Amino acid sequence: MLSVSNLSVQFGKRVLFDEVNTVFTKGNCYGIIGANGSGKSTFLKILSGEIDPTSGSVSLEKGKRMSVLSQDHFAYDEYPVLETVMMGNKPLYELKKQLDEIYAKPDFSEEDGIKAGELGVEFEEMGGWTAESEAANLLSSLGIKEELHHVLMKDLDGKLKVRVLLAQALFGNPDVLIMDEPTNDLDFETIGWLENFLANYDNTVIVVSHDRHFLDAVCTHISDIDYGKINQYSGNYTFWYESSQLAAKQRAQQNKKAEEKKKELEEFIRRFSANVAKSKQATSRKKMIEKLNVADIKPSSRRYPAIIFEQEREAGDQILHVEGLSKSVDGELLFSDVHINLSKGDKVVLLSKKSSAATAFYEIVTGNDEPDSGTYKWGITTTQSYLPLDNSDFFKNELNLVEWLRQYSKTEEEKEEVFLRGFLGKMIFSGEEALKQCRVLSGGEKVRCMLSKMMMTRANVLLIDQPTNHLDLESIQAFNNALKKYKGTVIFSTHDHEFAQTVANRIIEITPKGVIDRYMSFDEYLDDPKIKEQRKKMYE
Repeated sequence: MLSVSNLSVQFGKRVLFDEVNTVFTKGNCYGIIGANGSGKSTFLKILSGEIDPTSGSVSLEKGKRMSVLSQDHFAYDEYPVLETVMMGNKPLYELKKQLDEIYAKPDFSEEDGIKAGELGVEFEEMGGWTAESEAANLLSSLGIKEELHHVLMKDLDGKLKVRVLLAQALFGNPDVLIMDEPTNDLDFETIGWLENFLANYDNTVIVVSHDRHFLDAVCTHISDIDYGKINQYSGNYTFWYESSQLAAKQRAQQNKKAEEKKKELEEFIRRFSANVAKSKQATSRKKMIEKLNVADIKPSSRRYPAIIFEQEREAGDQILHVEGLSKSVDGELLFSDVHINLSKGDKVVLLSKKSSAATAFYEIVTGNDEPDSGTYKWGITTTQSYLPLDNSDFFKNELNLVEWLRQYSKTEEEKEEVFLRGFLGKMIFSGEEALKQCRVLSGGEKVRCMLSKMMMTRANVLLIDQPTNHLDLESIQAFNNALKKYKGTVIFSTHDHEFAQTVANRIIEITPKGVIDRYMSFDEYLDDPKIKEQRKKMYE
C-alpha cells in the first residue's frame, strides 16, 4: 500500500534516518514510537509529501488516496465547518465545486446540462450525494453540535477546531490515514469513539501518539524509531514495551542458559496472550500473539528516568477536608457545592468536563487562589507537593539546573553539587546537561525538573495537574510506575487513560451542580450506565 525505500534524512551533520526500508499494508494500524527528537513527526511529514527526504523515496500504490490530520488550526478559518470536513476528500470536493459552478450559471445551457450529467454520474460513484450527511454524522460523533455545522471555522474555539480537523482526516474512507497526536484536546468519551472507529477501520493507519491506552486499543504494529532505523513489530504498544524490557533483561543475563531464556519467553507470550484474548483491542483481531517471537525484539537505546516518590513521614488519617467549595472564572461557573474527604492512601483521579475546573481546584487547595465560597482544611500531619499545569513561573531566572534544584534542598548534604548532579542524572540530565540554563529548557525538560523538585520534598500528598503534558512515552511510563508504587496519597487530573486506570482507586468529578465521588476503577466509572446518566444531568 505505502512503501519506503532507502530513505535517509540528514540535517547538517545530524543523521535522523539512515537507509530506512519499510512497508505499511492495508488493514493494519502502525504506531510510530521513538524518543523525543528521534524524528517521528518528521517521518510523518515525509510520508505525506510535506517535506522531502535527503535521499530515497516514498511510494503510494496507484489510485489510492491519502489523508493527513492537519496541524494548521487556522488554514480553514474562512470556510464553514461542514465544508471543511468535506475538503478532506479532495477529488470529491473538487468535483462538487465543479457541479456547483455549473448549476449556479444564470445562462445554463444544454451543453452545461450534458456536462453536469456526466459529472453527476462520477459524483454518484464517489458517494457524493450522501457525502454531506456522512460529514455531519462524523461531526456529531466527535461532539460538534448540529447548530455549529454551518458556522465559519474562525468562530470555533481551539478544542472544537481540533475535532473538525479530525473529522476532515477521517472523512471519505481514505486508503491511508496519517495522524500526529490525534487525541490531543479530546475528552475520554471522544477518544473512546475514535478508538472504536480505528479498531474497525479496514485501510491503513499510521499514527504518532503519547497515549498508551490509545496505542494499545488501535495498533496492530509498532514501528520503533531507534538508531536512525525503523524496526517494525507485530502487536500493540504494551506488548512492545514489556517484550523490549524482557529483551534488555535477558541481554544483561549473558550467563543465563538458553533453555531458561526460552522458558521465560514462552511464559511471557502465554501471559500476554491471555490478557489480549480478554480484551477488545484491535491486536486480537489482526494478529495472534502466540505467533510472535519475542527474541526478535531488540532492547531499546532509550533511557527511562528514575522517578521514585518517598515520604519523609507517613501522614495521619486526616488528609484533606473540603466543604461546599465553589468557583467561577469570568462569569463561568466551573464547580459548586464540592464536598470531599480524602483518606490516607487514596489515589484520586480528579475529573471535570472543563480541564480549567480541575486546575482551579488545585490552585485553591494549594493556597494560590481563593474560592467563591466554601472551605478546605489539610490534616496537620500532611505535607503537599504540587505539579501545576503551568510551571513557567518556576523557570523565570538565569540559574543552571544544579543551581535551580539547590533552591529546594533541605539539608547541607542535598545542597552539595555531587548530590544534585546525581539527582539530575536520574532524570536524564547527565554531564553538561545539568549545567543548562532554565530559560532554554523544553516543555518536557521543565516537567522532569519539576518532578525532581517534587521527589526532593518527600511529601506524603501529591497534587498533579495533567502529568503527561510534554513528556515522552518513556517518562510517562516511568512516572506512571512511580505513582503506582507510591505509598502516600495522590490526587491528579489527566487525559491519559492508562494513567487513570492503573493509578486511581477513586474517581472524583467536580461539576457545576456538585460532585460525583466513587471508589472504583476508572474504566468501571466510564462504563457504568447509572453514572453516565448522572454525569449528563450534572452538566445540563
